[in-house]
Amino acid sequence: MANSETAKAAGSPARRYVIVGAGAAGVMAAETLRKADPAGEVVLVNGEDEPPYARMAIPYVLSGKIGAEGTFLRREPDHFRNLGIRLADSPAAGVDVRFHSVRLQDGSLLPYDRLLIATGSRPTKEAVPGIDLPGVHTCWTLADARALMANIKPGTRVVQMGAGFVGCIIMEGLVKRGAQLTVLVRSGLMVSRMINPAAGNMIRRWCETKGVRIMAKTQTALIERADGALAVTLNTGEVLPADLYLSAVGVKPNVGLVAGSGIEIGSGIVVNDRMESNLPGVFAAGDVAESVDCVTGRRQVNAIQPNAVEQGRIAALNMAGVRTSSRGSLAFNVLDTLGLISSSFGQWQGVPGGESAELTDEANWRYIRLEFGGNRLVGANVVGFTDHLGALRGLIEGKARLGNWKRRLMDNPTQIMAAYLATVQAAA
Repeated sequence: MANSETAKAAGSPARRYVIVGAGAAGVMAAETLRKADPAGEVVLVNGEDEPPYARMAIPYVLSGKIGAEGTFLRREPDHFRNLGIRLADSPAAGVDVRFHSVRLQDGSLLPYDRLLIATGSRPTKEAVPGIDLPGVHTCWTLADARALMANIKPGTRVVQMGAGFVGCIIMEGLVKRGAQLTVLVRSGLMVSRMINPAAGNMIRRWCETKGVRIMAKTQTALIERADGALAVTLNTGEVLPADLYLSAVGVKPNVGLVAGSGIEIGSGIVVNDRMESNLPGVFAAGDVAESVDCVTGRRQVNAIQPNAVEQGRIAALNMAGVRTSSRGSLAFNVLDTLGLISSSFGQWQGVPGGESAELTDEANWRYIRLEFGGNRLVGANVVGFTDHLGALRGLIEGKARLGNWKRRLMDNPTQIMAAYLATVQAAA
């Protein structure tokens, strides 16, 4: 890092870095900044009365697999203090880009020379009468998980709206705690933003074998209190009695903090390959950032933790003056729904003029579909196959030219590792 502009002249003031958001992107950025600029002032705005933690680990708290401490991104209590990273627990209330400052809800101001927005996602709120009644929950924070655990016991009637990524991983915790679970699926397709209908229908059937009632093409119209419980009126007119209602209808990039600031916002905060926004000195990383997808070349938000970690690292290096470029993020997800593992990679929906290969094994709950664009593998949907997912990602992310292996994969889509070794590894 000798060429970094952070090697300041003697007596020059330390650079002030402020990171808003203490998830995977923010924590990685703070630690990277400390290494890249040992003299800089690093403030990490946490915003919750918890140590920095991974939201995607919350369902495992709900299921009892881990305690709350199992979600913590760094386990040592003094980890940040020992690195000279200041944690600000008050949430951010606003950003003033003209005066280079972040205002916290406790009224204090944090001046900055470089700013990173790593505020992640926020849960979407249903526009349904009664959504604010007691007994209506979300599952997005550790506090939410504690509230759910305090209110669910064997026999508790739970109506859950939503079967996307978050909704599906929450199910295991509810079922393990003995809830009588009914899941409403507005589109009729489970995890429809991640996998195709064939894979989604396999997941639905799997959930039903585990005792979960799935109601397709159904959504909530009204929530009311009735006889000490909840009455959930559906768009079909049917009324479901419930002890608890769980809203899990999806998430959106949490851009509210910078709305109206002049920072360009598309589906998220628009960034370049250095994770810098249209305003010099203001960066974004993680689920709030709209960056270039390495497969499609289009801008989009790829809201997964590995992308967030890498974007946080790249943003921090550029904030410290070490010019570093991202090769682009990758759309991929791995989901555990009541023990059935599914995944999607790249352009899993297929591409115009592309070809595909599909294999279904209903008896063993296995499904795979590969999507080809020309002589390359561009996307995949997988259920029940857990071997060689790294090789599958490597073929797609590496844009490997398959040659004769394209026809072999179309004949037998399970030959992923052999194709990877023959193309990506052989070319390395």
